[in-house]
Amino acid sequence: MRILVTGGAGFIGSNFVRHAIQNAYAGLEGAEIVVLDALTYSGNPANLEPIADSPRYSFVHGDIRDNELLDRLVPGVDAIVHFAAESHVDRSVRDASIFVETNVVGTQRLLDAAVRHGTERFVHVSTDEVYGSISEGSWTEDHILEPNSPYSASKASSDLLARSYFRTHGLNLSITRCSNNYGRYHFPEKLIPLFVTNLIDNIHVPLYGEGNNVRDWLHVDDHCRGIAMVLTRGRAGETYNIGGGTELTNRELTGMLLEATGKDWSYVDRVQDRLGHDLRYSVDITKISEELGYEPGVPFAEGLADVVRWYRDNRAWWEPLKERAAL
Repeated sequence: MRILVTGGAGFIGSNFVRHAIQNAYAGLEGAEIVVLDALTYSGNPANLEPIADSPRYSFVHGDIRDNELLDRLVPGVDAIVHFAAESHVDRSVRDASIFVETNVVGTQRLLDAAVRHGTERFVHVSTDEVYGSISEGSWTEDHILEPNSPYSASKASSDLLARSYFRTHGLNLSITRCSNNYGRYHFPEKLIPLFVTNLIDNIHVPLYGEGNNVRDWLHVDDHCRGIAMVLTRGRAGETYNIGGGTELTNRELTGMLLEATGKDWSYVDRVQDRLGHDLRYSVDITKISEELGYEPGVPFAEGLADVVRWYRDNRAWWEPLKERAAL
């Protein structure tokens, strides 16, 4: 099997690529992986260094909006796993234009290329944020989409486009929607890596409002394993939620990170809440569990401890990224 992975130099995409090349996913053993990545600020070739010498891996620097490039790459691939996206909510609040360009227009052009060239399988990777906010209970996949940020609105738009290509063109496509990811190689603008890298350098961290926003945390290894299950055994036209099963308020998570780094609450600065900040996310994973046998496998305390150790030991990876982005 030959798989085109868009956004494969990013946090989640590179995790999927590394594990696929290492034959970690049933049904994908021996697969060839072609990574297409524009290498914007959060795309990092260093994320792929562990498998860079594999003869089954190749890298193409380019944009999913480039039709000519897609017409060179898509013929001959058996499947596309589409991670490429602008994903930081705060950036989308400041300027939504690149989110629409990449997440909506880019997805449309990739879908068109898949149809033009008869791609056999397509997995569109999305987010639970398209559902909006939920005060109690958990979202199932048939819940209406009520995005509240420009980022989540652009992802909801791309989800609807993806669904339409299944309905209109018969593209063998599935959608995945994940909860908040964490793990190694996470770009240090997101909450966990930002807080960890700040705290180990004795720098204060910003906590939105009272810190009462609730997120379900999903280890990136579990997420990518779920995506592989959907790629190999998911039903065409279906959406699958992928969750981690650990719901925490941002205040609770901050307390755990303070403890893990040996700091106290004097290092926390309360900042004005984000515009349109969703209070709680929670996905129901019954569908993927019953159909494909997915269950989260990394205990949160264990995964978080590993993340803290990794950032302590890999300053050479994250320090240039923080300097470049002025975080």
